[in-house]
Amino acid sequence: MHWHAYMWIGSGEEREREDERRPGSPEFAGSLLPPMRTGDWLARPASRIRATFDDPGRAVEWLATQYAQIRGAFPRPDRVGLTARLDGAADALPRGVDVQWGEWLTGGRFATISVICCPNRHVTHPCPIRRP
Repeated sequence: MHWHAYMWIGSGEEREREDERRPGSPEFAGSLLPPMRTGDWLARPASRIRATFDDPGRAVEWLATQYAQIRGAFPRPDRVGLTARLDGAADALPRGVDVQWGEWLTGGRFATISVICCPNRHVTHPCPIRRP
């Protein structure tokens, strides 16, 4: 198993365009919006991948870095906290469980930070970079 990282920041209004977020839609492959199901990131073009990891610890480090970049735009304090998020990710990823954090930001924006297991136990999409 390996892990692909994805990130999206956009307006809440964009995020509501659910048709583009479903693989059956003609707009899905070209859309920048996060998919409705986490594993469907793997059906997007490889150019959407921000990073790929062979070690889940490196994926957790990437999550922490991305979180740090958006944290200043939170409209209120994070109730979960970074330590709990990272502990959960460190537990989930080696077991084949995707990690996706979604947070509202100031100005009606929304951020999605995701690390997706590949192969994925919930979808049958092939690896977008054709790794074995």
